[in-house]
Amino acid sequence: MKALVIGGGIGGLVTALELNKIGIEAHVFESVADVKPLGVGINLLPHCVRCLDHLGALDRLLALGIPTDEQALYTNRGQKVWTEPRGVKAGYQWPQIAIHRGELQVALMELAREQLPHSQIHTGHHLQDFRTTSDGRIAARFIDRRTGAALGEMDGDFLIGADGIHSVVRAAFYPGEGPPRWNGAIIWRSASYAKPFLTGRTQLGIGGRQTFITYPMSKREEDKGSGLINWAARFFVDPSKGFAREDWNREGRLEDFLPRYDNWRFEFLDVPDLILKAEKVWEFPMVDRDPLPRWTYGRATLLGDAAHPMYPLGSNGASQAILDARALAQAIIDLNDIDAALARYESERRTRTADIVLRNRSGGPEVVIRMAEERAPEGFADIEDVIPREELERISRTYKELAKFDVESVNA
Repeated sequence: MKALVIGGGIGGLVTALELNKIGIEAHVFESVADVKPLGVGINLLPHCVRCLDHLGALDRLLALGIPTDEQALYTNRGQKVWTEPRGVKAGYQWPQIAIHRGELQVALMELAREQLPHSQIHTGHHLQDFRTTSDGRIAARFIDRRTGAALGEMDGDFLIGADGIHSVVRAAFYPGEGPPRWNGAIIWRSASYAKPFLTGRTQLGIGGRQTFITYPMSKREEDKGSGLINWAARFFVDPSKGFAREDWNREGRLEDFLPRYDNWRFEFLDVPDLILKAEKVWEFPMVDRDPLPRWTYGRATLLGDAAHPMYPLGSNGASQAILDARALAQAIIDLNDIDAALARYESERRTRTADIVLRNRSGGPEVVIRMAEERAPEGFADIEDVIPREELERISRTYKELAKFDVESVNA
């Protein structure tokens, strides 16, 4: 059996590795000719780290990233709202790993080149279009995106569109969908060389409406006694002005956001100082797309951001793509019929990810910070006077159960 995996990002590479592991000839098609470590940091939650461990990736991820041991949430006044252990500190059998997104992608590409024949990894191949053949297979045509030159056609038993938020596969299914939805939030993201804060392995969130998220993500820097600190500054602007197409390579300007954080200097972190240590900053609108009524048409389906792009809250973007790949491979193993497997994969994953997309629009687990700021705008002496501990625990537990990364589900 032969699969055409469109997209050599995190979701596409994990899909190819999963399919290869069960004996399927998986061909990966990536638009860029040379995969480089672009982007900034992400957190891999324990349920997707479990999947990556199954593929033999855990040791190299731990050599690159930082096992997160705590999440800490503070108001914009620097008052603690919530802390909880994460990863193995919270009882998971697998760690939560903070890692540079680009380094993760390169590591997965290296793993794919070790496990798949080189003839099955096609870089510099951008999907032009695809069709269903008379015998029910999928034929896909490719071009060099830089020059427009035709690169030929390949057919396979099924096709996986893992080609991101601007998916060619999704656009073929829903040609009138239009651009992603924007809620008015802009995120400025970068990484700075600086000393880690709090436990040294803390995922820190500050502020409810205007936010600052940060965590260390480099094992190499930790071993030197320093840190490469990922950070993201977010606030809302007038959405009627529209937004520039999201692009991880668009540089931002400090003057557009740094003044809003001038007084965010706390005992545990000097936010302006951390921002000023960055060499470059990237600007990105916070976007998603509405959940779809259907992912699969014939023997072509969607996966990852092509299927369910979501706001980057709760560390769920890449994690859910990895879970998609595992679910697809498991369905093929269990059913040994590609049509039935695609149907079960969609049935299992589409509703679940739609729930996360919609929940993230109202906020991930860090919504408790906004609640605290709204209920006590002048601050508080004790957070339990503002939000009872039972409510804080319920919000944290409910989001984990929604995204299926509660300890019981992961360790089962």
